[in-house]
Amino acid sequence: MAYRRILLKLSGESLQGEQKYGLSPEVLRSYAEQIGAAVASGVQVGIVIGGGNIFRGMTGARRGFDRVKGDQMGMLATIINSLALQSMLEDCGVKAKVLTSIRMEPVGEYFSKARAIEYLEAGYVVIIGGGTSNPYFTTDSAAALRGIEIEADVLLKGTRVDGIYTADPEKDPAAVKFDEITFEEVLDRRLKVMDLTAFTLCRENGLGIVVFDMDTPGNLGRLLAGEKIGTRVKP
Repeated sequence: MAYRRILLKLSGESLQGEQKYGLSPEVLRSYAEQIGAAVASGVQVGIVIGGGNIFRGMTGARRGFDRVKGDQMGMLATIINSLALQSMLEDCGVKAKVLTSIRMEPVGEYFSKARAIEYLEAGYVVIIGGGTSNPYFTTDSAAALRGIEIEADVLLKGTRVDGIYTADPEKDPAAVKFDEITFEEVLDRRLKVMDLTAFTLCRENGLGIVVFDMDTPGNLGRLLAGEKIGTRVKP
């Protein structure tokens, strides 16, 4: 395997599948099966999930919600998604724990680096919900932070797009995909890989990023096996 321990960032919006809102059991099962296969191959898997399929704080703020309360609602949405993925993983026979950045036992254990690593080394998938627990930070920032804390070898950002392009491929058919790119090139070209806070955290702590299409079944396994899936951002 190319990596021993990963932090997998999943999009909340991807969890809704073809629906306009909520959770798709089909997408959850596809993700759970791919993650289970990764664990069976010996990879330790930490996960951070967005909450955009339920509530997004910045969108709420534009509609009249107080930004801090909106972000807190978004944090709770990530915990709902974390519980849904945990449930599906367990249904697939995969051990999983939800740790939360906000105290809410018995929903999940309070996150600590030591506890997370202990579970990872015991073969559990560790899903970390609640973002950073602070407003004004995205779940991308939470993924970068947790990836650094659990000493992950790489941050894998699973999206609906199969990598990083010169422009948005959904809007520009002439957009060209990168196989590899440096942090400096991303900044120079002003490419939207992650928000700047998350990106800077990864860059300053030497945590490489791979952006790939998680919605194609088997992609995660192929990436972990060393295939050139997606786009690698090199530290």
